[in-house]
Amino acid sequence: MASTTTPSISLQSNSSRTCFLSSPGPKCPKPFQITGLKLPFLSHSIKFTHVKSSVTDKYNEVVVDEEMDRIRRLQNGSDVRGVALEGEKGRTVDLTPSAVEAIAESFGEWVIRSLENERGRPVEDVKVSLGKDPRVSGPSLSVAVFAGLARAGCLVFDMGLATTPACFMSTLLPPFAYDASIMMTASHLPYTRNGLKFFTKKGGLTSPVVEDICGEAARKFANRLTKVSTVLRNPPTRVDFMSTYAKHLRDVIKERVNHPLHYETPLKGFQIIVNAGNGSGGFFTWDVLDKLGADTFGSLHLNPDGMFPNHIPNPEDKTAMALTRAAVLENNADLGVVFDTDVDRSGVVDNKGNPINGDKLIALMSAIVLKEHPGTTIVTDARTSMALTKFITDRGGNHCLYRVGYRNVIDKGVHLNEDGIETHLMMETSGHGALKENYFLDDGAYMVVKIIIQMVRMKLEGSDEGIGSLIKDLEEPLESIELRMNIISEPRYAKAKGSEAIEEFRKYIEEGRLQGWELDSCGDCWVSEGCLVDSNESPAAIDARMYRAKVTDEEHGQYGWIHLRQSIHNPNIAVNVQSMVPGGCRSITKSLRDKFLLASGMDKVLDISQIEKYAESS
Repeated sequence: MASTTTPSISLQSNSSRTCFLSSPGPKCPKPFQITGLKLPFLSHSIKFTHVKSSVTDKYNEVVVDEEMDRIRRLQNGSDVRGVALEGEKGRTVDLTPSAVEAIAESFGEWVIRSLENERGRPVEDVKVSLGKDPRVSGPSLSVAVFAGLARAGCLVFDMGLATTPACFMSTLLPPFAYDASIMMTASHLPYTRNGLKFFTKKGGLTSPVVEDICGEAARKFANRLTKVSTVLRNPPTRVDFMSTYAKHLRDVIKERVNHPLHYETPLKGFQIIVNAGNGSGGFFTWDVLDKLGADTFGSLHLNPDGMFPNHIPNPEDKTAMALTRAAVLENNADLGVVFDTDVDRSGVVDNKGNPINGDKLIALMSAIVLKEHPGTTIVTDARTSMALTKFITDRGGNHCLYRVGYRNVIDKGVHLNEDGIETHLMMETSGHGALKENYFLDDGAYMVVKIIIQMVRMKLEGSDEGIGSLIKDLEEPLESIELRMNIISEPRYAKAKGSEAIEEFRKYIEEGRLQGWELDSCGDCWVSEGCLVDSNESPAAIDARMYRAKVTDEEHGQYGWIHLRQSIHNPNIAVNVQSMVPGGCRSITKSLRDKFLLASGMDKVLDISQIEKYAESS
């Protein structure tokens, strides 16, 4: 069979170093120019045969179906993610420039259709911005995005190195106010991965919309196969938005602190350590903290490096938190900050070196928000502890447990506000946190801004305890585990098989086959059936099956919970268990194995080796 040929994309005047236009030091490279098309990251050529018989016709249909499935599988909830570089054992490159171009073109067309439907007339000069993290596959895939958007008829603006929250804010802050934006990132995943996040002025796209965009892209990809545009009708315009975004964050701090002695430098006298993990977060040091008077000596890994040589840029990463903790203690700093690659998540370390992430970070933000908005509802994913619920309710707040997935959690907060339930904070245990006051945007930098403001206010009130004192009465679960069950299936059937397994789990609980287990709910927030199903008049679409069950016995009452969730990243099911009594997690796991997995025959569909190993461990 003959392979198609691939035109190429080349980047002129594109240095190997990535930088913010507003960063200090050597000047950033000049905007690139597109002269031809060269795809260094295209890992495979897609073969096809001209139709000569019914046999080859049927064969070609299979090949096209497989290639279309390849594009559809790039959907990752409300994002697109895939392998952009070779180097991962057992994984082939699937996020190729040709695939990215098809997705970008489909997104551009969707934006244009949406604006035309909204305005009731044809639209012209639709403007879309693109930012990226420092991954080494970024330059090649960026050109593919530009080509796709230009093919759709959009005007394209290149923000260069940026953060995910900044991309959304580029649709709102003047004089930019683009119609839509794309952020190219794969968050904390390895350097070989990359992906796309999509925004309009209304916020991030939902999973069903991204599914439709990827479906349309799959059809384009199948028709065009590996051909990529060689000419851009509308070349991208290079812009410096990050300076505007940084000024926005500085202004928020100055206005909210309103320092009585030095308004322009409210962080004077504070030392704050930033660990950017070689991602996009370095700007927060020199363009926010330094300009507000903070001492940032001792900060870590501020230079962008798409190979992430020091540690995974992730506030949940133990190495990242340990290095930040050591720097805080060594420098006697007031606060440590850890960002993920694209700065939509963060974690902190208090002045005593205590890491604050996961439930602790949610508790800290809850304490701050409940001071400002007494009685507000706080939405989290359903993997948070019973102790966190007590922490929130003890302070007069309401805790809504909901589906895992930051987009799910944020959208639930939006819908609750629309239904008249005041909801000011939405957070996931992963560190994604969104506030009503900040356009319901999960912005790791803005969350740190809120914590810094509270820290300065406490100091002005005469307290030297630090922000960690706000969560000193938060209890921790006695036991907590997470296990995985791989789905035994071809990739294209894994999602369906995983859904079947989790629905069977729900059925077993509802039929009383697991004694003392009951699907959890949150009636005040119209959430039922294991914190998955909306029971109001406008339920949100379900992107992945998951259920939380509370576990009780006669001796302890409710002593723990179990949560089964179908992963949208990989073909597996995550099992989270927490217990407030010794041996509770093991007891719950044994019941899961004996009374559900083995009894239902699901051990033939799922690899339960991790469950077996933990259940039998001493």
